[in-house]
Amino acid sequence: MKVLIVGGGGREHAIAWKCSESSRVTKLYAAPGNAGIAEIAECVDISVMDADKLVAFAKEKEIDLTIIGPDDPLVAGVADAFTNAGLRVFGPAKNAAIIEGSKAFSKDLMKKYNIPSAAYETFDNADKALEYLETAKMPIVLKADGLALGKGVLICNNLEEAKEGVKTLMLDKQFGTAGDRIVIEEFMTGREVSVLCFCDGTHIKPMASAQDHKRAKDGDQGLNTGGMGTFSPSPFYTDEVDEFCKKYVYQATMDAMKKEGRDFVGILFCGLMLTPDGPRVLEYNARFGDPEAQVVLPRMKNDIIDVMEACIDGKLDEIDLQFEDKAAVCVVLASDGYPEHYEKGLLISGLENFKDKEDRYVFHAGTKATEKGVVTNGGRVLGVTAKGKDLFEARANAYEATKWIDFDNKYMRNDIGKAIDEQ
Repeated sequence: MKVLIVGGGGREHAIAWKCSESSRVTKLYAAPGNAGIAEIAECVDISVMDADKLVAFAKEKEIDLTIIGPDDPLVAGVADAFTNAGLRVFGPAKNAAIIEGSKAFSKDLMKKYNIPSAAYETFDNADKALEYLETAKMPIVLKADGLALGKGVLICNNLEEAKEGVKTLMLDKQFGTAGDRIVIEEFMTGREVSVLCFCDGTHIKPMASAQDHKRAKDGDQGLNTGGMGTFSPSPFYTDEVDEFCKKYVYQATMDAMKKEGRDFVGILFCGLMLTPDGPRVLEYNARFGDPEAQVVLPRMKNDIIDVMEACIDGKLDEIDLQFEDKAAVCVVLASDGYPEHYEKGLLISGLENFKDKEDRYVFHAGTKATEKGVVTNGGRVLGVTAKGKDLFEARANAYEATKWIDFDNKYMRNDIGKAIDEQ
C-alpha cells in the first residue's frame, strides 16, 4: 500500500521509520519531510497546512493511507479534508483535535466528566486575570489556551512572576493569538509521565509509558522547549497507576468525547502528574509526542499500519498491542541557543555511523539535504535513540551514540533519564 506522512520533524521521521518496517507498505511519501525521512520516503514540497494540495497529491498518487503528524494541521481540520474527499486518514477530526487546540476546552471537559486534573480558572481579560492572582496560592501555572509549540506553559513561583506571565501571554502576545485566552491552574507536584494512546473513537489502548525533559538545560533549568530528550518506560508508572488511568483517565476521556459528539480517532497523548493524591491530567495532545514517539515506537512490536487501520475502522479492540521488554532513551541534539536564537545551515557529520547498527537510531528533526551534505535546519536537529536491557544500559548506549555525530554549536542536555537514578 502507498502511505503519505504529513510533517517534517523528528516525530514524523520516527513514524516514517516504523511504517518502512511494515511489510504492507510498498511506497512511502512525506510532505514536506526532512533529510532523514528522504532516505526512506519520497519527499514532496507541500506545506502541512495546505489541505487542498495534500488531498490533490493523495488522489493523484492513489494514496491508501495518510498519517498526519503535527498538531497545527489537525487543529486546522486537515484530517477532515481527507475524510470529505473519501480518503483514509489517521488523525483526529477538527472537532476532536480541539482537545489539544484549546486548553480551556480540555479543562472544561475534565471538570464536566470528573477526570482528575488540577483546579483552574479561565480568563480572556488580562485585568481580570491579574485581579484573580492577587488572592491565588503560589506557585501557580499559566497556560496559553491555544497552540504554542509546546512552550505556552509558565510556572510562576510568586505573584510578581505570575503578573509578568500574564503580561507575556496576553499583552505582549509572545505566542500570538494562543494567548488571547489563558488558563490559570493550580500547581501540582510529583513525577511527570507521558502516555500515548491509540484510539478508534470508542476503544483506547495505551502504549508504553515515557518521560520527557522539557527544559533546555541540565537540572530542569532554562526555558521550556519542545522536548530535549525522553526515556521509556517510566519506572514511576506502576501497574497500580496504569489500572487507575485506564479507567479514570483514558477510557473516561474517550467516553467523554463521544458523549460530546467528538469521536476521537487517532493518537491521544495524556500528560500525567503522579501526585501524592494519585494521577492527575496535566494536558492532552491530539498526536504523537515529540520526542516521545522516538522512544515508544522503537519498542512497539506491532505493525503500525495494522494498528492505525484498526483505529480508522473502529476495530482497535481486536489488536493486541505489544512492546519489547527493552528500555529506550532519546537524547536530542540541538543547536546552541535553542529555543531562542540559533544558527542554521551547519554541516552535520557522522550520520553514516548509524547504518546497520542494531538498537541505535538517529531521527532527523531540523535537517536539510544540500549539495555539500546534510545541514542543520532548526533548533532541535536530531534525536539519538538507543535501546538497552534496562534504562541504565539504554541511557549509556544513547549518550555513547551522541559522540558519533558532530556539527558546530551542537548542544544537548547531559542528564536525560537522570530521574531513574533516584528510583
